[in-house]
This record gives sequence, structure tokens and C-alpha cells, in this order.
Amino acid sequence: MTRALVLGVIAFVVSALSGTPIVRELRRRKIGKAISEHLPEHAGKAGTPTMGGLIIFPTVLLVTLVANLANRYSMLLPFGMIGTTGLIGFFDDLVTLQSRAQAGLSWRLKLGATAVLALVAGFVLYYPLHIHRVAVPWYGHINLGWLIIPLAVPIVVATTAAVAITDGLDMLEGGTTAFAFAAYGAIAAFQGQPFVGAFCYTVVGAILGFLWFNAYPARVIMGDTGALALGSGLAVVALMTEQWIVLPIIGLVFVAEGLSDVLQIVYFKATHGRRILRKAPLHHHFVIIGWSEVQVVMRFWLVGIAGAMVGVALALKV
Repeated sequence: MTRALVLGVIAFVVSALSGTPIVRELRRRKIGKAISEHLPEHAGKAGTPTMGGLIIFPTVLLVTLVANLANRYSMLLPFGMIGTTGLIGFFDDLVTLQSRAQAGLSWRLKLGATAVLALVAGFVLYYPLHIHRVAVPWYGHINLGWLIIPLAVPIVVATTAAVAITDGLDMLEGGTTAFAFAAYGAIAAFQGQPFVGAFCYTVVGAILGFLWFNAYPARVIMGDTGALALGSGLAVVALMTEQWIVLPIIGLVFVAEGLSDVLQIVYFKATHGRRILRKAPLHHHFVIIGWSEVQVVMRFWLVGIAGAMVGVALALKV
């Protein structure tokens, strides 16, 4: 656990130091965020540099490559997932810049690519890692055998989508994903998986460095460059610890955000234009009804911390 925390601090220092030149270069290149006409309350964020995930996932890859891959090649799975989805998000952000005409990658294409990566992850989990169980609180482990391969797809895709949907307010996604990775780092430590724990806290440290620049009012926004990488990475560590059944609790904020978006769309179509929320996903609804952006973020953080605590407690009941 000590080593994991030290790597987290190192990742924080690396991301915080790299953040200044990255943000400066993004601003110089006018890589700014475009704000939808449907979100006038966030018009002031227009032009804020996006692709802030460049502060996060390269830091995770660098620290993991140097300090957490030797003699433990299972770490290539989360390493590869975060690196690949980070690049997909980077490309998507490139083609959705404010000054460009392209609409970017469709969600169908992004989630399709994530599903293919998840299928590959499922095969790697089954063989050669031989991870094919799920831990059920108060019951124990259930051996799923080869079923872990198809099950990995909805777990990774749903988690990635829910985390990406949460990105919308300064500090919101960064904080909630940090709490979730910290929870899985603690679970891995209790399980005697120091390398997985070290990876989780490396991600936490990299996110903290990003939050230095994303603190309200943000100097940089995460974008899909970070959101896709963090969502897919979180799902993979949940699968590697065999504790993915508590993922909806640890990621309670992500579940609420994702469901709010789905329910809004379904209800809107079923009722021919009526809405459940003033605007989806959920964080926009609270801003519109009068909560300040900081209030929304802090309260969602509190829910995220509580969910992480409950999730860790349940994981220890196996």
C-alpha cells in the first residue's frame, strides 16, 4: 500500500508539472471548447481549452511503464485500455473543436470501438490472466468461466459511457473518478494485489494533478481524451479485482448521470416532447433549478465519496 501511495504522489507531481505547458500549448493553438446552444448557462466556458485528458493518461502510462510493469505483465491490460481509449478520445476531441466543421466521432462509433476493446479485455482476463469470477458480498466468489468474456463488454461500455456523460462541470468528473479509483485501490490492497492498487493510485495522482488546472473556474476541460480513458480503465480494474458487482455503488454518481440521460430520452420520445428533468444529464438539471456549479460539484462529490465507502465495505464482506 505504501508503494501505491508513493506512486500516486509521483503521478500527481508529474501531471501537475506537465499541466502548465500543456494548457499553455492548448491555449496557444486555440483548442477551445464549443458550447451547445442548448446550454446557454455555460456560455462563459466557450473557448476554454479542452483535451485536458492529455495531463492524465500520458502521466498514467509513463509512471506505470517506469514503475509498475516489471515482472507483472498483467498491468498491460489496464495500461493498454487507458492508452487506447485515451487516443480514441484525443482523436474525437480533435475533430470537435470550436473552429472546425467536423462533428467528431459518433457515440455509436466510439462505443463500438470500446466494445471491441472490451471483448479483447475479456479474452485477456479469461486467458492468460485466469480471472473469471465475480465476488458477491456475504456469499463469496462465483466462477463464471468463459462467460467473463461477453460480460466484459457491457461492463466496460456502460462504465465508459456513464463516466463520459458525467463530464460537464468543472471538477465534477475528475473528483468522482478519483474517488472511484481510490476505492478500487483500497480493495486491491486488501486482496493482496499491490500492482493493481499501485495502478489505481497512479490514476488518482494523475487526476489530482489535472484538477489543479480544472478547479473552478477551469483553465482546462477534460474532454473525451480523459473521459473515455478513465471510464474504461475503471471498468477494467473492477474486473481485475473481481469486484465489478459493487461498481454501480462505487460509481453511484456515474449511474445516476447515465440513467438520467437514458430516462430523459426515453420519456421524451414516449410522451412526444415532455421531459422528466429540466435538462439531462442530471448535473445540468440542478444548475438550471438554481444550484451554483460549485454546489452541484461538491454535493455530487459527497455522494461519490459515500458510494465509494459503501462499495469498499461491501467488497470486504466477501
